[in-house]
Amino acid sequence: MINLMILFVLLKRDLTMYAIKKHIQDLFAPFTNPSFGALKPALTKLEAMGLLSTSKMMSEGGKLSVFYSVTNEGQKELKKLLVSKMSLNPIQFISDAKIKLCCSSFLGTDDRKMMYEEIKSKAYLYVAKAKELANNEYSEPDFYQKLVLDNTICEYNNLISLIEGFEKA
Repeated sequence: MINLMILFVLLKRDLTMYAIKKHIQDLFAPFTNPSFGALKPALTKLEAMGLLSTSKMMSEGGKLSVFYSVTNEGQKELKKLLVSKMSLNPIQFISDAKIKLCCSSFLGTDDRKMMYEEIKSKAYLYVAKAKELANNEYSEPDFYQKLVLDNTICEYNNLISLIEGFEKA
């Protein structure tokens, strides 16, 4: 997901690594907070793949700054990442879905519909699994597990409602 966020924040303007981190925090802080230790290798990899280009400029203070920008190939990769299949790991799914939804303005109508459908179908699957577990008569969840499962069901249903609102807009 870090590659997706990097490519998305660089769509509007060229940024340094520190500015990229700040923009990611500004846009995605409720869902993730990648460290510089994760950001630097991702930037290096994206540049090696030809998805980013760099330019170096000397600041007024005499410090060399590296600015990153998205290439045309990087924009194609961003689109590919946004419409790619969602994780089968439920713990990753919600935050990944929210990040993708935040970036959906980049996509055209058909691609956005495809992404919405992918997220909704997985959310329905996870709702069904949570309901099945909550209502399992053989290994009935205790009070705390039941509350957590009920909250999880609400969270997935809220995500589905959010997407349905986007679809109507």
